[in-house]
Amino acid sequence: MYVKTTTRKVKGGEVRYLHLAHNEWDAAARRSVPKLVYSFGREDQLDKDAVRRLVASLARLLDPADALAATTDGDLVFSESRPYGGAYVLDALWNRLGIGSILSGLRASGRGRPRDAAATERVLFGLVANRALAPSSKLAAAEWMSRDVHIDGVADVSDDACYRAMDWLHAVRAELEKQVYVQVADLLDLEVDLLFFDTTSTYFELEDAGEEAARNWRGERASGDDADPGKAAGFRTHGKSKDSRDDLPQIVIGMAVTRQAIPVRVWCWPGNTADSALIRQVRDDMRDWALGKIIWVADRGFSSAGNRRYLQRGAGGYIIGEKLRSESPHVKAALSRQGRYQQVAGNLQVKEVRISDTDRFVICHNPDAAVRDAAIRDKLVAQLEQTIAGSGQLSATKRAELRGKISMMPGLNRFLRLTPGGLLRADKARIKAEANLDGKYLLRCSDPQLTAEDIATGYKQLLEVERGWRDMKQVLDLRPVYHRLEERIRAHVLLCWLALLLIRIAENTTGQTWPVMRRELDRIHLGTFTGPAGTFRQRTELTKPARDLLAKLAIDPPRQIHQLTPGT
Repeated sequence: MYVKTTTRKVKGGEVRYLHLAHNEWDAAARRSVPKLVYSFGREDQLDKDAVRRLVASLARLLDPADALAATTDGDLVFSESRPYGGAYVLDALWNRLGIGSILSGLRASGRGRPRDAAATERVLFGLVANRALAPSSKLAAAEWMSRDVHIDGVADVSDDACYRAMDWLHAVRAELEKQVYVQVADLLDLEVDLLFFDTTSTYFELEDAGEEAARNWRGERASGDDADPGKAAGFRTHGKSKDSRDDLPQIVIGMAVTRQAIPVRVWCWPGNTADSALIRQVRDDMRDWALGKIIWVADRGFSSAGNRRYLQRGAGGYIIGEKLRSESPHVKAALSRQGRYQQVAGNLQVKEVRISDTDRFVICHNPDAAVRDAAIRDKLVAQLEQTIAGSGQLSATKRAELRGKISMMPGLNRFLRLTPGGLLRADKARIKAEANLDGKYLLRCSDPQLTAEDIATGYKQLLEVERGWRDMKQVLDLRPVYHRLEERIRAHVLLCWLALLLIRIAENTTGQTWPVMRRELDRIHLGTFTGPAGTFRQRTELTKPARDLLAKLAIDPPRQIHQLTPGT
């Protein structure tokens, strides 16, 4: 059997009809003649769904391999298969937040808009997706977008296009951050009564620091009256590394996170910038967004009196950790007060002590952490005693050498005591004092309305910022940074922030971690087929976990047939 075409002349031209036919032998005419079995009607009015049902019904009569061979053209070539699910979901979230529209509509001061704003937006999305799915250098990311993954609207991308897009991103970063925040706050109904802030550092795999340049109070390049004479520094420069790599140049990065772990903004400073004054700049920047009253939650590195006064401006407030081992009279008074702990969330215990007319102090105690602290201290003391065992038999010079060696080990040196006779001993009094601090930390709060439980649980949520740093470094591969120019480094951090924003929204919506979702979504591929009729892409069938993920995210499944290019 075969499909036979007949034509009929009508006014204005011809009409083609399609029939299912087979040939029969006509003995009288001594030749085969076609016999029509079924008429499909006019070709321009063909019921393609009915044809598909017929083909599927007939295919069930054959083995799967024979059915596939019978329903495909012999010249059809399966040319490639690319992962599609992860990029498709990230693109849907990107558009839901309106980030693409925001980027396409922004103008940079002195630069205007890119010549092709739509193409630049697609490249920037591709770079963000690369951080979330397959982190790599920008050169490798261009190859990844062009050859290894399917991203709607992205064809061949060069590394130069990536760098131009990053320069554009850096130029519009301030307005982009603000508009993205407004969109996210509106769509997700964000609670910003508490904002969590912390900093980290990231180092560069090269020993030379960047050239020094004049900078303003924000740590940005400046000139003329905007420059602060005392702020001249290179962007990539040596400082106190939080990754224990003081030997390499670094930058300092800050991030503000909401209760829901949504990162709302990032900052970058030269690598030698101290934490103590950063939160003042951060507070001023967020005040410009007119967020209303905000309680800032920060670690003990920001607990100076100047910072506390600054955060209280404009009816603001703070929850800040205090250093338990400091000589502060407030800390000593708080630890010396008697009282009963109150059980709150999980195994956390809290006790508020009244020692100030302005600030509130809450002592938090975690029994599990106390066990861990005691075990660590016992291990350190045992190591110290083993190190100084028999040192009394050494000469004064040798003991001094041993003393100097121990001084380079902060964990051991904390429990070392030097007797008046120059002997090395474990400090029993210090060990006992440390035992009284096991599992405890002290919080200072300026807000009179929050309960002690709210203060404790609010500070505990500061771990969400630490989780953000961990994901930035381990999931999105913030480091290594492959750039030397300051503008490109800042743009790289912005790309990582946008990627973290998308994956946090996905995690909060589904209740699953991004690595788990990424593995499942990467199983959705687009296969490319080429034949005489043209080229088309068809996605693989969705697994149940993939369908469940898309349903939780309220994202429609991608089309089965993705694209069709007519043949020549």
